[in-house]
Amino acid sequence: MNGHWGVGRAIFGGNETLEVPCSVDIERTADSFHAYAVPEDVFLNPGDQVIVHGTTGRVEFGERYTFETSATVIRANAFQRFWTQWVAIFELTELYHCGFEAREVT
Repeated sequence: MNGHWGVGRAIFGGNETLEVPCSVDIERTADSFHAYAVPEDVFLNPGDQVIVHGTTGRVEFGERYTFETSATVIRANAFQRFWTQWVAIFELTELYHCGFEAREVT
């Protein structure tokens, strides 16, 4: 191969990976139950994957952890971005099905 990726490789393969800093906030209390991981200095596109490194294995009730760590961002290729956006449309329409049915008043 002469160093050219080709159209097929650019569309269907060759995912780029980036190592970025990441802020992590995990809380398990009576007021809140959440886990946020925010990769810094990178814009995430549809279909991108984020793998957070160095997280705690378990958070007991009443605890909250906030720390800085690193993350690996795996960029989606063009087909994966398209597929993620296409499938998201149908998953969004599932939220519209709420079950508003007419009931008889007795």
